[in-house]
Amino acid sequence: MRFKRNGSYTLNRKSKTKPNGKKPPAEEKKQYLEPEFTKIRVVDFDLKELVVLPREIDLNEWLASNTTTFFNLINLQYSTISEFCTGDTCQAMTACNTIYYWYDERGKKTKCTAPQYVDFVMSLCQKLVTDEEIFPTKYGKEFPNSFESLVKKICRYLFHVLAHLYWAHFKETVALDLQGHLNTLYAHFIVFVREFNLVDPKETCIMDDLSEILCTPAPPPAPTPSAPASAPSPSSQNHVTER
Repeated sequence: MRFKRNGSYTLNRKSKTKPNGKKPPAEEKKQYLEPEFTKIRVVDFDLKELVVLPREIDLNEWLASNTTTFFNLINLQYSTISEFCTGDTCQAMTACNTIYYWYDERGKKTKCTAPQYVDFVMSLCQKLVTDEEIFPTKYGKEFPNSFESLVKKICRYLFHVLAHLYWAHFKETVALDLQGHLNTLYAHFIVFVREFNLVDPKETCIMDDLSEILCTPAPPPAPTPSAPASAPSPSSQNHVTER
């Protein structure tokens, strides 16, 4: 079975990456961990149900369909705050205690601003997911042997973008009232990459505190307490006349 996959939110450029572990300037308290924000989701069911491979679907088809969807959604989520992510406000691509450097196809290390880094990431992802030789959409076309490793590369880059959104632009996200969308997208993505081992836990551990909160299904809302039953009025009680 083939999935029809769409792909086209664009930014421009390309290449390859690694975190280096250097610490950027100290950041204030992690606002995104506060209960008033973590409780906000756009769905309230177990996201694991969405990522489990259906029995009748080929694994590569499932990875391709979901990876393309996450690329589009994360690109769209970033676009909502892109005007605030500039070379002046984000002089490096940071997330928690990590600064991400870009490595080009020749392995040259480059420190770039966050918008440049995201530009590189999205352009590379766009190039890959729209390449018919890598993400085939025609019936009978085989996936390449390198497909899984390329999916892992895309997911690692997309994680960097999500982490930066929380670390550097959560206030703007809240101001736009989009924290529920970001929380749900992040949780869905993390549950997906964990299910298929697509991103090394050493890479995602910088956001483990948030992941453990958001990847736990939200508790059902407390039932509305019903009004206590009122005692029957004397006039409504049955009277028995003694004889």
